[in-house]
Amino acid sequence: MRTILSTIALFSLCGLCAQEYTPTYGRELPRGEILAYPSAEAATAADGGDNRYFTRLTEWNLKDNVFSTPFTVPFAWANRQVLFHLGWASGDYEVRVNGLPVACNADGNNPAEINITKQAKEGRNMLEVILAQPSSVTPLESWKEAPAPSIGGAWLMSQPTLRVRDVVTRTRMGEDGNATAEIAVAVKSEALNPRTSRIHYQLLTPTGENAAAGQKDVTLDMRREDTLRFLARIPANLLWSAELPTQYTLRLKTQHEGRYVEYLELRLGFRSVEMQDGRMSLNARPVTLRVREVPAAITENEIAALREQGFNTLKLLPGPVPESLLNFCDVQGLYVIAQAPIDTRRSGESRRKGGNPSNDPEWQPAYLERTENSYHTTKRHPSVVAFALATQSANGINLYESYLNMKRFGDSRPFIYPDAGGEWDSDKLALE
Repeated sequence: MRTILSTIALFSLCGLCAQEYTPTYGRELPRGEILAYPSAEAATAADGGDNRYFTRLTEWNLKDNVFSTPFTVPFAWANRQVLFHLGWASGDYEVRVNGLPVACNADGNNPAEINITKQAKEGRNMLEVILAQPSSVTPLESWKEAPAPSIGGAWLMSQPTLRVRDVVTRTRMGEDGNATAEIAVAVKSEALNPRTSRIHYQLLTPTGENAAAGQKDVTLDMRREDTLRFLARIPANLLWSAELPTQYTLRLKTQHEGRYVEYLELRLGFRSVEMQDGRMSLNARPVTLRVREVPAAITENEIAALREQGFNTLKLLPGPVPESLLNFCDVQGLYVIAQAPIDTRRSGESRRKGGNPSNDPEWQPAYLERTENSYHTTKRHPSVVAFALATQSANGINLYESYLNMKRFGDSRPFIYPDAGGEWDSDKLALE
């Protein structure tokens, strides 16, 4: 009888200690940073301040595990979408608007956007970010030491009902040493009926000359997405490289029923990445990656010191990555290996049931989500030349499936897992 009671108590204790994983819902697809502006001049200035379509959220109240702040939806946002952006959080979290649950994000390490149009009303509103306590994703985040509740930069942005969702580039080298860049502009509609808008694009060289320009009418059915693509010739001397980190300027504007409803301006660097027998070539020229593993909080002075020591590549440790760091690497001609936020070292190496999460199918959605988030939020940066799926996380079905999922995107950049132990779920990449 005592044995039976002890067994019951043990199972009850396990139930109390285990925090069930809550998958993400209600979040927009991950993307690189997109900021909408009310005018071409504001888009060019990009001073980071508030404007007609953009409001930073800086005044938060913290009570226990709940961050809250009031916000205002102005009349100018009527018949437009309202997006809440949160750079990162110390754990998984739920978002509520005016007391109503809107979304849950199981990956607090990557930027997330949540469409709160339905829940927000014109005038004053209340926004809450509720951090899970205890966190359900602790097994995947062994680098953390009981973090205090915290969140990163946050803002509200208004985009039109048919809006630019993302921008992606691909670069192909020609036999003459010049290249062809494909710029893909993903356009999404939130309308319930077919909607037509005109997308204008202009790609400028560093000296302000037109590399490509045009416009296209886009008609989308209910909540559909499509991609506008155009090509540009990139001369060999204007390709992005460590020696000459050249960047072009892409200007986009969306026109609906004669009115311009959003302006965007992005810096783009064009370069090709090819792999052969584990050796990387950039713009058809071999490169040697001299790597130092660093936290994303590294300073510019620390980076300068590493460069003096001969390092040209930053392999990021798991955790939130500031957009400013990647922008700095783009401008300075540094290579970056982006790191998905998966580190399960505290669970040991066992692949048996109850062992490391990397071989537990119940965790597979979390692995797929985190590797995809890390990829989609960093892929536009020319400095990012490779992607790491995890670190110190044993191996198993979830990393196998994550690797296969990443390869489906058709990116020529390598996807690596340095701790794969020679298994197939890691591309070969020579690092020094």
